[in-house]
Amino acid sequence: MSSISTTEDRVSGLCINEALTDDELRSILARFDNDKDKETFGLVCKRWLRLQSTERKKLSARAGPHLLRKMAERFTRLVELDLAQSVSRSFYPGVTDSDLAVIANGFRCLRILNLHNCKGITDVGLKAIGDGLSLLQSLDVSYCRKLTDKGLSAVAKGCCDLRILHLTGCRCVTDSILEALSKNCHNLEELGLQGCTSITDNGLINLASGCGRIKFLDIKSCSNVTDVGVTSICKASSSSLKTLKLLDCYKIGDETILSLAKFCDNLETLIIGGCRDVSNAAIKFLATARRNNLRNLRMDWCLNISDSSLSCILSQCRNLEALDIGCCEEVTDTAFQHISSEEPGLSLKILKVSNCPKITVVGIGILVSKCSYLEYLDVRSCPHITKAGLDEAGFHFPGGCKINFNGSISEPAVLL
Repeated sequence: MSSISTTEDRVSGLCINEALTDDELRSILARFDNDKDKETFGLVCKRWLRLQSTERKKLSARAGPHLLRKMAERFTRLVELDLAQSVSRSFYPGVTDSDLAVIANGFRCLRILNLHNCKGITDVGLKAIGDGLSLLQSLDVSYCRKLTDKGLSAVAKGCCDLRILHLTGCRCVTDSILEALSKNCHNLEELGLQGCTSITDNGLINLASGCGRIKFLDIKSCSNVTDVGVTSICKASSSSLKTLKLLDCYKIGDETILSLAKFCDNLETLIIGGCRDVSNAAIKFLATARRNNLRNLRMDWCLNISDSSLSCILSQCRNLEALDIGCCEEVTDTAFQHISSEEPGLSLKILKVSNCPKITVVGIGILVSKCSYLEYLDVRSCPHITKAGLDEAGFHFPGGCKINFNGSISEPAVLL
């Protein structure tokens, strides 16, 4: 009896730090889903803080070289580092090449690095990243305007498993970076080239020759790109391409649309706003071919769009959730009248018909009766659609649906 009592006394007096190994404590920490709970775990004692730090995977920071070195010593298994700057989140002098050298040497496990709007970095810092972070899979250097092909090519050569690269606003970028990606980064899935105006068809053709797994491509305002370059991507990434953004690529026409219809079975989002040469016939062909997959379609300022093509979209693409036909001035209520009352309702959540002068309250009424999931309706600059007119008609919009009459309501980001 006394021996049992002695054993119980020993157990009751045992400290948890003596009873549990580091691996067992890590197992406990892994069960916490909430980041705040994980931070609290680290407040217990120095040992628990050390374990919590080494297990941390993501960090957002504002730090210079000295503090970054301290962080590298503490967060040894960090996977994601966010140093992005914005108007509301900035610091002087910002991220520099010296910072990138510390990151490249200290965070060897890093897979995701966000340097969005870090305007102070140059090719020197990017070369350090390419030399030191061989495991890197995602890099955002949007609006880092000092960067050129030289630094980015070093990243492509050193980070061969790169999956995501965003270069929006990097105006010095040319076709050379696409060639480097094609040669070295065969697993590339997401590429943002918005505003990289020096990109041409040759660059896209080179990219297509080595990167056949593209899921997301944004070449907004790449005004030198034509159907030739985009169709090469459509063919090379036919089974993977889900999102293609061609806003204000005014040289794009029917050949691209027909390629998407023919090859890209999994296409979900298409942005062709400002592509004024796209025809009615091409849109009809696309709507029929991609009827089951298409979720988001933006075609504002596609001036050839008329009732026949819009009617085809609405009747064929029953899973469409967001549609923008702003400034398509030839569209009338007739496009909506062709929606069969016998067919199931539309899935539309976002509809933008701004600056469509021939659409009236009658057309909106037909749509409302078929769109039970509608969350946002943009009717700005539609002279025949007013709040008073809709109230008088007595339409029953879905609960929570926001109607933008004058621009006072913020727009959903899904079609940007």
